[in-house]
Amino acid sequence: MKKSLMLVLTLVLTFTLAACGQNNTTNSNGSADAPGTTNEGSGNEASSELSGSILAVGSSALQPLVDQASKKFMDQNPKVSIQVQGGGSGTGLTQVSGGQADIGNSDVFAEEKLDAAQAGELVSHQVAVVAMAAVINPEITVDNLTKDQLVGIFTGEITNWSEVGGQDQKIQIVNRPSSSGTRSTFEKYALGTKTGDLKGSIQEESSGNVKKLVKETPGAIGYLALSYLDGSIKSVNYEGVEANVENVANGSYPIWAYQHMYTKGEPNEVVKAFLDYMASDDVQNNDVVELGYIPVSSMQVSRDVDGNITNK
Repeated sequence: MKKSLMLVLTLVLTFTLAACGQNNTTNSNGSADAPGTTNEGSGNEASSELSGSILAVGSSALQPLVDQASKKFMDQNPKVSIQVQGGGSGTGLTQVSGGQADIGNSDVFAEEKLDAAQAGELVSHQVAVVAMAAVINPEITVDNLTKDQLVGIFTGEITNWSEVGGQDQKIQIVNRPSSSGTRSTFEKYALGTKTGDLKGSIQEESSGNVKKLVKETPGAIGYLALSYLDGSIKSVNYEGVEANVENVANGSYPIWAYQHMYTKGEPNEVVKAFLDYMASDDVQNNDVVELGYIPVSSMQVSRDVDGNITNK
């Protein structure tokens, strides 16, 4: 009798402990978790949250767009840090090629600034098109310049605005360094030739400084991406054609460039997420248009590295 009672008590105790153990490892949905884990979902959300840092360097023409988009992206992804620097397309391409930057922003194809081996390692992510125009001090009474007139000005053959229909005033050139993609684009598609740095000309590292000097310097001329124009300086037509979205998109205005964001090989997770965001409808339909760029999808023509234009 005593042995039977002891056996019953032992069985009751065993089942009670088993029930307690089961209760400790089952969540509110009835599914089993490993000991010490939280409810399903909380740990996965934390581990999948995007995090990391990105350094984007290069084109000052593209900088306003990348600046604005990166701030919005960081607001949506608080564990991501993006630093955007200028320095020119040549600097951006050199640094991304050398591994000093995650993204090299450029107005020109990599093949135009790097040797074939270096360029071959880079992957282009085209995020916009930007038009560029000759810009002058707002007091100058000139509205149009031909290709020959611009070549004459930037080679020093034309030195006074009266020679191109303006007032009697000395021309002051505000140029960009040879590493600048804006300069390369302007020389290639507006002048059709490379030019030297003339004695007495001013050379500025950034488009922002060019804008400031052209505004403040009597007789000044420079060139800028349309994303920098705000009415404080004057843009001039090229061969009678205005630099606007319609004329760029249909190919009648020739001074424009793709805006590339280059990576060395395929990007890592956080860089890819940012580049995908740059190509998203949110950025393309809002930031790109708002800041004076043109979505690549709006272009009716395309251009290759040699400058050849084809209809889409």
